[in-house]
Amino acid sequence: MNLLLWGTEINEDIFPVLEQIKAMGFDGVEVPIFDVNPENWYTWRKKLDELGLKRIAVTICGADFNQISPDENMRKATLERNKRAVDCALVLGADLLTGPYHSALSHFTGKPATQQEWQWAVENLQELAQYADDLGITLGLEYLNRFESYLVSSADELLKLVEDINHPACKIMFDTFHANIEEKSLGDAIRKLSKHLVHVQVSENDRSTVGKGNVDWEDVFKALKDINYGGWLSIEAFSEKLPAANIWRKMFDSEEQLMRESLSFLKTHV
Repeated sequence: MNLLLWGTEINEDIFPVLEQIKAMGFDGVEVPIFDVNPENWYTWRKKLDELGLKRIAVTICGADFNQISPDENMRKATLERNKRAVDCALVLGADLLTGPYHSALSHFTGKPATQQEWQWAVENLQELAQYADDLGITLGLEYLNRFESYLVSSADELLKLVEDINHPACKIMFDTFHANIEEKSLGDAIRKLSKHLVHVQVSENDRSTVGKGNVDWEDVFKALKDINYGGWLSIEAFSEKLPAANIWRKMFDSEEQLMRESLSFLKTHV
């Protein structure tokens, strides 16, 4: 279960939610890393260990940290910031750092990505992948939809980026929400990414309860079986508590209801 359902305040106040997630039958959680001070994640590791919850780290860069910025100082600062996110993942006890940190979320130039921007992404992510690899951590890069990213917004584009990076610790994660906007077939996109796929987020078209929207789950689950996918399926749902998602109306009764029905749907269909 991705913790962004409860908003962006990822601190110890959310520990009771972890207990609820465990009691409901989840195996693990996706923990957003916005605070990149590693010292602040030791208590999280202890709590997750106590509960027996596995964990995956996820991070996002905003306009203040952009790995494809024309400002060399910002590119350097972003690389260092993302290295600290890797450090936090290590402290947390996660072996995977996922997310769209290849570029800045919802930051646009009004033009397609240039070859220079592409090369900056490749060079910075090669260095980040080596740093992560030295710590036993794998990067799982994510593509977003066209309204949130312009560097990569499809399976084809992210596949090319990862293959240009060409590092064994740089892999791909897949989010059904973005793919549902951008792909002709979610299943075909999954098969295309299969060689590098290490993580899957299951997210409904409206970011609400999984199985209650228009995502073609039969196509998704068949493709995952076809490629013998053995990684996580992680539920990513948002509410008004996450302003960046631009959700301004309530689409479910409670977080507990959303978790219970989404988990039941997955157990029934996977």
